[in-house]
Amino acid sequence: MRALMIVVLCCATCDAAGAKEQGVLRAGIVGCDTSHVIAFTDLINNPAASGPMANVEITVAFPGGSPDMAVSRDRLAGFVEQLRTKKVAIVDSLEQLAEQSDVVLIESVDGRPHLEQFRAVARGKPVFIDKPAAGSLADVIRIFRHAEATNTPVFTSSSLRFIDEVQSIAKDPALGKLLGCETTGPLHIEEHHPDLYFYGVHGCEALYTVMGVGCESVARTDTDSSSLVVGKWSDGRIGSFRGMKIGNSGYSVTAYGMNGIVHRNGFAGYDQAVRVMCEFLVSGKSPVSRQETIELFAFMDAADESKRQGGGPVAIADVLQKAEQEAAGK
Repeated sequence: MRALMIVVLCCATCDAAGAKEQGVLRAGIVGCDTSHVIAFTDLINNPAASGPMANVEITVAFPGGSPDMAVSRDRLAGFVEQLRTKKVAIVDSLEQLAEQSDVVLIESVDGRPHLEQFRAVARGKPVFIDKPAAGSLADVIRIFRHAEATNTPVFTSSSLRFIDEVQSIAKDPALGKLLGCETTGPLHIEEHHPDLYFYGVHGCEALYTVMGVGCESVARTDTDSSSLVVGKWSDGRIGSFRGMKIGNSGYSVTAYGMNGIVHRNGFAGYDQAVRVMCEFLVSGKSPVSRQETIELFAFMDAADESKRQGGGPVAIADVLQKAEQEAAGK
């Protein structure tokens, strides 16, 4: 009997290997071509993880990859091998990943395949989509429509939204009534995406964290060194993103309030973003509304349209109408 108990205990220990507690959610990664997959796995699978991160374990991954993007093609194999050393199983199809996962993280560095990847794994289980949510505004809209049709909770965000410095400004009562906000960050343009999607999204996400929805029009001015994107909100507030194309630019946020001005800079780390992501994976409740995410991408699309038109203001409503028609197949 004693020998049998030892065998049972040993088997139980083997079955629990890699899990921080009973009932942990198995998380599957789609797309292994970004450093995020390593950083997120290290945070989530840390045996000392606490709070919502203790209820999630990354167990399986599908490599994905985009051969026409060097940032994907040249890094994919290395990140896959690192995941293998962390005891993450590598599968050959999205179907296998969906079957072996309780929740899903779409991490592909390329936003273009996100819609197809989401459709493959959207089975009512919470799905987090890393930045950029998609390769076009129409695809962002299609993702939310498919989420609704399949009853699949979905959440997408840049990590900068949840950095302490951004959150502290967004919630700072010392500002009084918010009059406007300016964010700054690097703007590395990737040829397969709208200009702001690939890296400018970080600064735009921080802008929307402070300003919220309600932007009516966007105008953009460009030089070789930077882009200045200025949005006019319906209540008269002005929000802007300054994207730095050259130089060693970091991130900053400056908020203008009735009672004063608050400035923060030097953002780093994924801890808060991953914690919020895991809260979503456990609860299925997105901390960012569909309306805000869609308007954020419309803001960035309007910036491109303004550039094409020589810098004049472009109405968000017009950009949204065009994308809605495209998403509907019209």
